[in-house]
Amino acid sequence: MRLTVLGKSPSWQDAGGACSGYLIEENGTAVLLDCGNGVFAKLRERIDYIDLDAVVISHLHADHFLDLVPYSYALTYAPRQQPVPVDRWPGTDHPARPELHVPPGGREAFRRIVGTWGNHDLIENAFRMREYKPSDELEIGPFRISFRAVPHFTETFAMNIHSNGAGRRLVYGADCSPTDALSDFAHGAELMLIEATLPRPERTGMRGHLTPEEAGTHGRGAKRLVLVHISDELDADWARDEAAKAFGGEVDVAREGAVYEI
Repeated sequence: MRLTVLGKSPSWQDAGGACSGYLIEENGTAVLLDCGNGVFAKLRERIDYIDLDAVVISHLHADHFLDLVPYSYALTYAPRQQPVPVDRWPGTDHPARPELHVPPGGREAFRRIVGTWGNHDLIENAFRMREYKPSDELEIGPFRISFRAVPHFTETFAMNIHSNGAGRRLVYGADCSPTDALSDFAHGAELMLIEATLPRPERTGMRGHLTPEEAGTHGRGAKRLVLVHISDELDADWARDEAAKAFGGEVDVAREGAVYEI
């Protein structure tokens, strides 16, 4: 199983960067975990977007799904997707429609967003969309993907990605505040993507994110930790050291384009 970091920014993009987006590939199957702003262009640098098998969205915050909009426009209007010949494209009766797995309420949320400019069914027509339940286990090629609810500002799901071929596990923690649910979910995983958004805990109100130190504590059950959802305005060495002290093992700070073999 190969993991490529397409975007690792928090809710605003790094300079020249992208928000959350992680490409996993094995034996010809390609799946995108989240599709935040800027991710579609980064995806196109790696693979042909019509060859992606599925997108799985962790929660309905814009920095985790916003580039489904340009992706949908490409699937709808690109010359290669048309039923008649256009330039060098011969025309097709079977345009690409990747699977799109979204949390409960995703269909209505997307309809409201794109409906503001009169194109309410853009995303659901471009993709084969379904809303998953927390108890679901998705089968996509060699991957089995299961979910664990984690506390955030909206309903959010961490993901366990198991490779049937390699027999290895990747855990993607999505966005969350401190929770035993995430620590338990990560136990035994070869690699864990875990958010480390905050230089210090939120001072007031509901918590929604982790510090690097908290990320290290929550990832202790995994064999290797990669910090994500972290701004280029924070020092990567500081974040790695803070997490490593709590984790007690190997920690990386994600960078765009980084590739991990799992």
